[in-house]
Amino acid sequence: MVTQRILVSGRVQGVGYRDWVVRTAQRTGLTGWVRNVRDGRVEIFVSGDDETVAKLVEGCHEGSPLARVEHVEAYSAEGEKQTKGFTKRFTA
Repeated sequence: MVTQRILVSGRVQGVGYRDWVVRTAQRTGLTGWVRNVRDGRVEIFVSGDDETVAKLVEGCHEGSPLARVEHVEAYSAEGEKQTKGFTKRFTA
């Protein structure tokens, strides 16, 4: 089990990116959340098995069809509070 925080920058707000993350995470059994950040990025907090989380991080480089991802930064969030299910949260 691994927990990561992912920050995605580029044209990722208002293009269905968060919905894509939610669908992908729920389909693959990941837990966590996704939200917009006021600076224009999308933040993802995700937990699951190593391989599935790695596939999500890899997929974040593409995201939704209308997104134009410029940068994906993923780092360990071990020790942070786990969640149940996968949800979309309000902007931080």
